[in-house]
Amino acid sequence: MRRAYASLLLRASGHSMTLHTNDPARSEHPVDVVERIASLKSWIFAREADDEICITVTGGWTDYQISFTWLEDVEGLHLACAFDLKLNERRRSEVLALVSLINEQMWVGHFGLWEDEGVVLFRHTLLLTGGVEPTIDQCEAAVQAGVSACERYFQAFNFVLWAGKSAREALTTALFETAGEA
Repeated sequence: MRRAYASLLLRASGHSMTLHTNDPARSEHPVDVVERIASLKSWIFAREADDEICITVTGGWTDYQISFTWLEDVEGLHLACAFDLKLNERRRSEVLALVSLINEQMWVGHFGLWEDEGVVLFRHTLLLTGGVEPTIDQCEAAVQAGVSACERYFQAFNFVLWAGKSAREALTTALFETAGEA
């Protein structure tokens, strides 16, 4: 399944897996920074091309498949974070409504539905124009933003798909936080 998600995330980024040489203005390829983090964190990862890495990160609800792709033409490091969600055609419009409601609340990144595959993705891009080098902190923050957003809204997607709730009901239920202990 990891390999299927890797291929899916690559196609979702809209770019092919063409190999590019390192930009001479950069001391290190931006994806190398991400690979170093994955190694340090002992995350499962696959690097099948210079410009892309796919990582599996375990969350509280599920495992997240994260793909970083270097987009040389815009000098951006694109993150796509997906999770296993069995989207059914009958609830597609309600899932799209939920994505819209969630995106209204997002400050960093956004959710989208990749129509062809029926997969919900969190997406974000670090722009590194002019030869700016990504830092470990920036890349870790991008991963954290993706996983946190997916963790926060994972149940809302399930409420829409499996409990038959409306997008607004699902979002309200998923974001309900209790205080104190019983």
